[in-house]
Amino acid sequence: MSRASDTAYEIIREKLSKGDLVPGSQLKEEELAELCGVSRTPVRDALRRLEAEMLIRRNETQRIFVPEWSADEVEDIFSLRVLLEGHAAARAAQRITQDEIDEMRRCNELINKAIHASPRLDAEAFVANNRVFHAILFTAARSERLSKARSLVVEQTILHHTARNYDRTGLARSHADHEELVVALLARDSEWARSILHNHIRRAYHVTIGDGSDPDA
Repeated sequence: MSRASDTAYEIIREKLSKGDLVPGSQLKEEELAELCGVSRTPVRDALRRLEAEMLIRRNETQRIFVPEWSADEVEDIFSLRVLLEGHAAARAAQRITQDEIDEMRRCNELINKAIHASPRLDAEAFVANNRVFHAILFTAARSERLSKARSLVVEQTILHHTARNYDRTGLARSHADHEELVVALLARDSEWARSILHNHIRRAYHVTIGDGSDPDA
């Protein structure tokens, strides 16, 4: 892949993650090329990569759209995330370094600041640092297969849209879960770490589908 293709991929992927590209909307090569400052060929390459990651969809007429996830797909994504992140946490408990622990703590401090920002919570900062926190966990698991699976499940854009349902109480619970996870990792307790992630993500699912009052991610 060329540098221009990588640039287009990163820009479009970031727009998808932040929800700047509305679910159901069509993605047009000409408009994306202008947005990314590249020609249509690198954009085409980038779209193929994003399609392989299931972050965009192509219909029968070859038009490309931002996915609108069905209830079954959302449930499937979160069920797989429970398995993957729980397994990552269990592996990380046996492999994580002190530097990685320190970085997770730093991210969680920034998450706490975002929650208590005034006059309103900083949802963007929360999502960004939450993403880094969970990415460190996968790195610490020391599994290339897990890392590749993460891009197909954990990085699905539906997960980032959950932030729209957050309130301060739910975010504070997320921060507390992170704190407990760090303690479990320091104790090298794989099953404790796994159970924290299981509960953490199941709450996120119920907030995403709109039937929970305790947001988490």
